[in-house]
Amino acid sequence: MISKIKQDLPASLVVFIVALPLCLGVALASGAPLLSGVIAGIIGGIIVGYISQSHASVSGPAAGLAAVVLSAITQLGSFETFLLAVVLAGVLQLIAGIIKSGFIANYIPSNVIKGLLAAIGIILILKQIPHAVGFDIDNEDDFTFLQRDGENTFSELLNIFNYFSWGAIIISTISILILIYWDKTPIKRIKYFPASLFVVILGVALNALFQSFFPMLAISSNHLVQIPKFDGINALITLPNFGSIGNYHVWIVAFTIAVIASIETLLNLEAVEKMDPHKRLASPNRELVAQGIGNIFSGLAGGIPITSVIVRSSVNINAGAETKLSSILHGVFLLISVLLLSPILNLIPLASLACILLLTGYKLAKISLFKEIWNKGLNQFIPFIATILAIVFTDILIGVLIGLAISIFYILKSNYKNPFVLRKETLHINETVRLEFPNQVSFLNKASIKDTLWNVPNNSKVIIDASGSDFIDNDVLEIIEDFKSTVSKEKDIKLNIIGLKKHYQLEDHIQFINILDKATQDKMNPSDILEILQKGNERFLSGNITEKYLTHQVKKTSFGQNPFAVILSCIDSRTTSEHIFDLGLGDIFSIRIAGNILNTDILGSMEFGVHEIGVKLIVVLGHTKCGAILGACNHVKLGNLTALLDKVKPAIENEKTITENRDGSNTEFVNKVAEQNVFHTIERIKKESPLIAELEKTGKVKIIGGLYDIETGKVNFYE
Repeated sequence: MISKIKQDLPASLVVFIVALPLCLGVALASGAPLLSGVIAGIIGGIIVGYISQSHASVSGPAAGLAAVVLSAITQLGSFETFLLAVVLAGVLQLIAGIIKSGFIANYIPSNVIKGLLAAIGIILILKQIPHAVGFDIDNEDDFTFLQRDGENTFSELLNIFNYFSWGAIIISTISILILIYWDKTPIKRIKYFPASLFVVILGVALNALFQSFFPMLAISSNHLVQIPKFDGINALITLPNFGSIGNYHVWIVAFTIAVIASIETLLNLEAVEKMDPHKRLASPNRELVAQGIGNIFSGLAGGIPITSVIVRSSVNINAGAETKLSSILHGVFLLISVLLLSPILNLIPLASLACILLLTGYKLAKISLFKEIWNKGLNQFIPFIATILAIVFTDILIGVLIGLAISIFYILKSNYKNPFVLRKETLHINETVRLEFPNQVSFLNKASIKDTLWNVPNNSKVIIDASGSDFIDNDVLEIIEDFKSTVSKEKDIKLNIIGLKKHYQLEDHIQFINILDKATQDKMNPSDILEILQKGNERFLSGNITEKYLTHQVKKTSFGQNPFAVILSCIDSRTTSEHIFDLGLGDIFSIRIAGNILNTDILGSMEFGVHEIGVKLIVVLGHTKCGAILGACNHVKLGNLTALLDKVKPAIENEKTITENRDGSNTEFVNKVAEQNVFHTIERIKKESPLIAELEKTGKVKIIGGLYDIETGKVNFYE
């Protein structure tokens, strides 16, 4: 605990100095009794800091709720009745945390959160410039565009040319320079003496100097921190009016406070996690529980509502806070100072505090942040900018809602464009349209899926593949059912629906199987078949293997076979032709033997295929790192295998490009021999089968070679 106090004490002091006038401003703006409203709120904030898991978030009287508090007190008729609404709001927040409603925070896009932070930074800069030059008509806590004094953010800036204090300008200028160059001086090594604290002490000292020697530069009391005098414990206690618990308006106010305070808290929690250099996470549900308990206490003790505060959180993180202890300590300092140290704190110029907040604003709204979001694309940048502008010209809640609305527009647009994978496959000589659904298919995808399916041409073949989907919205299921039962029938579309989960109450639907019939086989020529094999190998390489429906293929092929090719390949377990060419049942005659050598039986099988069945392509397929070829290169003698390997010797002799290391130890030589063995086998087919040779001459049959690379899966063909 001691080490944590030493670690977070400097940050606590900085936040305490900045937070004090903000807390007082909130109480004044809300119409609450000043000390009662602030002190109860501060104690509630300490309670929140203890319960919360947030590492740098600082809770206290809620500036964003000041206007709500003022109108609610007026509407309910008394501050005591309003306190009951605060208690009830805390109860509602507590319930929301217990039932784990904090998940809502996870659905706020990061560009909106970054827009919130940048907007707060810009507002800090715009709002603190008047205070920095000694024009302090507006309260410190007023961050709205339309101010309570009748001015707005920009008109207030114009007034500083008419109303300013040279003393405040001198203090601000020196303070800004100190804050900028502090880390470049040896003083930065003093851990418990942060630059912000030095700036405040310097501001007090300079103003004392002005008062003694340069009265014209002295800063008047209305440009200093103003804490009212503590008149005793009775001024701090205001109890709620529980007799109004049946008042309908009390519950409306309670619900309003709970919703606004909870949303602001969750937004600030997300923003703080973005700023945290360690990117730690805090439970949003626990934060709601903490805020609820804090507001219950604040209402019971006579305080105004509390919530997480982004300005103080930013200062806290920038000052180096590491744990939530900083939040607790700063609350303790605020409590002690309000009760005991008002004469001393009232010497602090608001210009000194404005400089601290100006630097905080700059860190939140750096130009590099705008460049970063711009580089991510307009779909990120436009919601980001819209959030900033909306917050600057309205308030945080409205601005974030506008940013969310624009983000949702881009989300809808994105889902409309790309909710699924759509591709066309050519299986045999038929083109198939394939829609692959993603893991989650929501109602947001409904329009694009419907447009795609309804625009499929007549007489097409369509596959809807939902095998990769864990969730499909009911609206999308209805579209699939309508397409299946009506549209596909009217447009004579053959439809396959696969991969649907049982609980969807919509079964898989198979209307076509891509197997070869006699008519399709007759239409094919050798070039068509070679293209099918090449595209099949491409699908194999990319992982986009087609659905085979093997059980259905068994039934369809039970009436006969019409394969389009004979593939003579090696017996090697890694060279299954049906796999590497993405083929189904009935597509090829597959002949496998060690070294893909040729003998009379194999040649007779080929003649059966081309003459009796109608096969139009013969492929001799070798492969790299072939064990049979390696054995032949090493002149292995092993039983019946010896005679088989002897058939590879002509290929070894035909390989002339490699003159050294002509044995199995040289992988390049083995692969070259495998290639020559393919060529040698093709020549033997032509020479030893006049029937096949004659069909080749007439163009009815084509004989080609290929080499399968067992390392990449690619087949290189030789015509």
